Amino acid sequence: MTAAAQGAQAAGGVSLGILPDGDRRRANPFLTYAIATNLGHARNVLIAHSADALIAVNGSLGTVSEAAIALKLGKPVIALNVTWDLPGLKRAATPAEAVALAMGAMEDAR
Repeated sequence: MTAAAQGAQAAGGVSLGILPDGDRRRANPFLTYAIATNLGHARNVLIAHSADALIAVNGSLGTVSEAAIALKLGKPVIALNVTWDLPGLKRAATPAEAVALAMGAMEDAR
């Protein structure tokens, strides 16, 4: 999440972090907004429901859970540098391709 927020900030964009703990001060310094949930892993459901598309980057089990929930909701999920597979997952070779796939999937959904 840090690299994505840093990239958004550098490009003049906005980033929102939905944090697993209750202390907003623990958020990475590149986030524009940080929502401290104190929900632990349950915040994965909030992320999946809130996003129009997800890009999963080199994720561990928490990322797999977010991706699985999003796919179950019918949301597009793009995988970048992941070793696992889920039905409906789309793969990207580069960050730029992942963003393009996510943006295209969101446009197709409109």
